[in-house]
Amino acid sequence: MAAAGTFATLDALAAHLRREIAGANKKCTLIFAHNGTGKTRLSMAFKDLGKARDAEGQVTARDTLYFNAFTEDLFSWDNDLANDRDRVLRMNTASAFFDGLAELEMENRIRPLLRRHADFDFQIDYAAGTILFWRETAKDAQGAEVPVPIKISRGEENLFIWCFFLAVAQLAIDGQEAYDWVRYLYIDDPISSLDEQNAIAVAAHLARMLKGQERLKAVISSHHTLFFNVLCNELNKPWQFYLGREAAGWVLRDTGATPRFYHVAMLKELHEAAQAGRLYTYHFTILRSILEKTATFHGFSHFGDVMKRDPDDEDGTLHFRYIQLLSHGSYSLFEPAEMLPENKDIFRRILENFMTDYRFNPALFPQPETEGATP
Repeated sequence: MAAAGTFATLDALAAHLRREIAGANKKCTLIFAHNGTGKTRLSMAFKDLGKARDAEGQVTARDTLYFNAFTEDLFSWDNDLANDRDRVLRMNTASAFFDGLAELEMENRIRPLLRRHADFDFQIDYAAGTILFWRETAKDAQGAEVPVPIKISRGEENLFIWCFFLAVAQLAIDGQEAYDWVRYLYIDDPISSLDEQNAIAVAAHLARMLKGQERLKAVISSHHTLFFNVLCNELNKPWQFYLGREAAGWVLRDTGATPRFYHVAMLKELHEAAQAGRLYTYHFTILRSILEKTATFHGFSHFGDVMKRDPDDEDGTLHFRYIQLLSHGSYSLFEPAEMLPENKDIFRRILENFMTDYRFNPALFPQPETEGATP
């Protein structure tokens, strides 16, 4: 693919991606980019180029079903300020995203996806454009069981919206009449409120969903290194790109010829977290992933081998056991837990030893100007 290059505007980049993807025999394109690069704006430019308009400027056709921050904005809370009781999530039914859903029993399509991760239930009122949530029921005056309404957390809300989107995307994949206009799926950073353990589950499920279809082409962009990593491994030879911002514009680099380029970004993230003291339990999962890929690259059968300087290296053996233990913890779905101070120290020692033994470009991993104790 000749997509690698420099583009003065995101519109130019989006147009280029469209031309290349339309003419290629590839179902999935993956783009890794750090926050602030323009991923969300690129997704909007891509979908806008797929719209046809009449002489009055009204949209008459479209071809892209997208998920990004704007998708989440299609839902907003009505907190029932008058009674502080019947809180519901409102849908902006003016959007084409919700067209034709009332006849499609969306609750039955969303629930199996949501129950992978959450313990609350919901009901959609299509006429009112609202969604009611509950965990418990109570008996009304007639003795019937009725929901006790709740307001779910922001993380749970984002997860619900993601499952809502997946159910709609499946309709498009199946060629359902209300979504037979969809030719492209464009997904931008769907897991901002999930921890690493569930990032793996979300990515693996999305990959299975996309691998099993032939109708649509998908573009997925993310700053989340582990999510990107899982998709690269699970999908069947997707296009893989790194998007960066430089003085000349937006630079798109094809990483297909340099496998696991994104692991440098993962390592950079760990280095910065260790320097700042912002270390969470899931960082052990990322570190283990990097160690495993390094072991494979260097011909070892197990990642523990890259942690030992010699067969009798007791520190290497101990650090291997820490990685084994701490990369399989029970992580909260919505509230990643910060490491204990002693685990932070262990993590830093393992990371420092690894980066000493396997040299990376030091310019990517600057040391703090003043040495001191890190939280």
